[in-house]
Order: sequence, then structure tokens, then C-alpha cells
Amino acid sequence: MDWQALILALQLGAATVAILLPLALLLGRWLAYARFRGKALAEALVILPLVLPPTVIGFYLLVGLGPTSPIGMAWRSVFGTNLVFTFEAILIASVIVNLPFAVQPVQRAFESVGTDLRDAAATCGHSQWQAFRRIELPLAWPGVVTGAVLTFAHTLGEFGVVLMIGGSIPGETRTLSLSIYDRVQAFDMAGANAMALLLMGVSLATVTATFYLARRVRPHG
Repeated sequence: MDWQALILALQLGAATVAILLPLALLLGRWLAYARFRGKALAEALVILPLVLPPTVIGFYLLVGLGPTSPIGMAWRSVFGTNLVFTFEAILIASVIVNLPFAVQPVQRAFESVGTDLRDAAATCGHSQWQAFRRIELPLAWPGVVTGAVLTFAHTLGEFGVVLMIGGSIPGETRTLSLSIYDRVQAFDMAGANAMALLLMGVSLATVTATFYLARRVRPHG
């Protein structure tokens, strides 16, 4: 069992959720309530990582973060190393790939709140922040929890983009899914099976937790 790869995958999942959760709250709420001409395009851009092949995303990340790119050169000037094939690179990739999983449930949750409650809160003298904190967020919280858990679960199983932008460096970029691939390549089917079962169990437990937590935090009338 490659415990180092499992720990790295869990760290990547936790970091991805920590970055995406506040972004999903802002972007999901904005998409739920905003009315503008380009909204369909904005929603399509959010969902795009879900439908693009991982190789396409990985290729453009390699181009955008590579040593000759502005971001890559700026990173090297500050830290003295290349950005690609590092944990930071796969974290950036993970945030981009998981954007739909975080934003979509939050957006749908805020859409279900409706404008009537927001208008009633304004009539009662609540500021936008007070309405968000006391009314909108408690009602939308199941969607927020769903987005966070789905993001975490998807990060654990992400393979293509992580492989392209991070390679499979032990202790640095080799997550559990990449370790499974390496074991198969080495014809270690028993080791690959053990890690695959572990990853499947963790993913199942995570998704089950989504439904459980969503029911526990759902406001009761």
C-alpha cells in the first residue's frame, strides 16, 4: 500500500476544497441572482472543465505554467524552481478541474432560495450581508456541503490532468490514482487492487457523507 500517495491525495483534496469553497460561494451566488446578457457564456465557462478531455486541460496548463510562460518565469524568479511537476502545479490544476463540482451545487442551492425571501429581508431592514448570513446561507448550506464533498471526492480520483502537469513524482505529485496506474504498469495487480479498493471505499464514504450531511444541515420548516 502506497500510504504516501494516499496522504498526498488527501492533502490535495483538502487544499482544493479550501481554495474552491469561498470562490464557489461568491461565484455560485452571483450566477444564481445576476441577470446579464453574457450569463449563458459565464455558466458555460464554469462547466467547461467538466466536458473537456483532461489532455486538453493538461496541455494548456503545461503551456500556461511552463518555464517559458510568464507565470512560470515569475514563479522561477521568486522560488528558484520550475512550477510544473510540483505540488503547487497539481493544486492549480485540481482547482480548475473541480470548479464545476464546487460551483454548480452552490448556484442551484442559492437559486432555490428565491428572490422573495431576499426582498422580505430587505423590507425588514436587513443589509445584504445580514440577509446572506442569516437567511440565504443557512438555506443554501446543503448545496455548499454537497459542492465541498463532491470536490474532495473528485480530487481523490483525478488522474489525467494531474499526470500531465505533475508527472508521478513520489512524495511530490504521485497521488493514489497515479500510484495505482504505476502498479498496473509494473504488473503488480495485487498492489493495484488493494489501492483501488481503498480509493473506492474512501470515495463511497465521501459521497455517502454528502447525502447524510445534506439531510442533517437542511433547514426544517
